[in-house]
Parts: sequence; structure tokens; C-alpha cells
Amino acid sequence: MKALLIYRAARFSPNSVDKDKKILEAVGDELCNKGHNVTYVAEENISDEDDADVILSMGRLPETIEWLAWKEKKARVTLNSSKGMGNASRSTIERLMRENDIPAAPLEGDDGYWLKRGDSAAQQKADVVYAKDGEERERVLADFKARGISDVVVTAHVVGDLVKFYGVRGTGFFKCFYPTDDGENKFDDEKRNGAARHYNFDIQRLMENTERLAAITGLDVYGGDCIVRSDGSFAIIDFNDWPSFSRCREEAAKAIVLRVERIQLEKTC
Repeated sequence: MKALLIYRAARFSPNSVDKDKKILEAVGDELCNKGHNVTYVAEENISDEDDADVILSMGRLPETIEWLAWKEKKARVTLNSSKGMGNASRSTIERLMRENDIPAAPLEGDDGYWLKRGDSAAQQKADVVYAKDGEERERVLADFKARGISDVVVTAHVVGDLVKFYGVRGTGFFKCFYPTDDGENKFDDEKRNGAARHYNFDIQRLMENTERLAAITGLDVYGGDCIVRSDGSFAIIDFNDWPSFSRCREEAAKAIVLRVERIQLEKTC
């Protein structure tokens, strides 16, 4: 089998370029160990001549998504697919969660608000901003618009434990971590909720909801954040395509390859 692995453009990996590179290469190593032919390309350098039986892409550029859709018409296996990447914007994820009764952050509350760039994932710290009240919320919203960003997701701050999750759809791979325990973070926004209290919650229920969201969106390789309240209820506040899996890279790589193998098997049945 020939596999093409596509690196994500650096602008979509703020403070995480090296981590994103490592997970893609861990997947490549796993494929090589199974005897497959692996090549790499940066998404900015994809050409019409690039091809493979399986295409594993971390790319987010619109032209990358269009290229994946073209390859899918040629019966190539893609992960994540063009459908999934077309649904990967924050505003689309937010809408799909609410339409399908997946636990999301409330729109109003008494503990401040989060304003997040809605047309894509965060590319810089200014794309995710906390506002302490309604008045500041309006000022931050104006700042987004001044930067030319009109698609902004606004939700109320949820008090509780911040939990990061990682999954690969249909493989049983699902991991949860508390970023305030290990100190690994991207923009320090993780510190807003303070040190984790480790409230009890139903991890299986969280997995069921994230797997359902992964199926709805078409994102087979996913990660995100949720807030676990003191009563054990939770709200998913972020859901991303293909995270770095830096806390569980080797296990994730094996699960991603397993997902590829299962998709190939489904196509032959």
C-alpha cells in the first residue's frame, strides 16, 4: 500500500508545529513497520501529481480540502476526509452540537464569556478571548470585527475542571487528561478554571458523545476540551480535527492506522 501523509501549514499549529509534525510521523512510522510505502508533503506544496492509495492529511487550507475531495472521487481513502474538514470550523461544530443535543456550553451565564474565531481553528492567541461580562464581550466582539473576523462563536464560561480528550472514531481509542496536572498548554487559557479538582464524571458518556459528534461531522481523528462541573455534568467547549496527541502519541498512531485498515476493509466488503 502507498500512503501519502500531509503536514499541516504552520499557521494552523500555533505553538504546536513540532508536536503536530511528530504525530504525523508517528503514524508514518507505524505504516512503515507494517510494510507500507510512505511519503510526506507539506500542504502548501501539494500538486495534482501527488497520489496514494491512502491519504492521511492534517491540512486545513481550503485548497487542501478541495484536493482531498478530488482524490476521494478517484476512490482514495482519506483521513480526515474532505467532508470532515468541511465541517471542522468552530461555528459549524457549535451548530451541529446544539442541533444534535450534544452537551455544549450555555449561551448565557454569570461567570463571563468566551469569544472564539468561528471560521476556523485558532491561529493565534487573539482568536480565543475571555470577557468578564457583557460589556467587555461587546468590546471584544468589536475587536474581532476590526480584524476582519465576522464569524465569532460566543458562549458563557463554564466553571469546573478542564479536561482534554483525544479519540479515533470506531477504534475504541479514547483518552482524557487534565492539562493543569501536567502543565502542557497552548495559550495559557487552560489556567482560567484553576487547578483541577478531579470531579467524578462518566467518561463513557463523554466518549459516546464525542464519537457521535465525530460521526456527524465526519472527523475520524479528533480531540477537544470539555468542562466537568462539580455535579459531574459536562459541556464540550472545543472539538478539533487531528490534534497533536502529544500526551498519547504512540497509542494514537496505532489507532489511526487501525482506523485506516478498517475503512479499507469496509470498502472491499
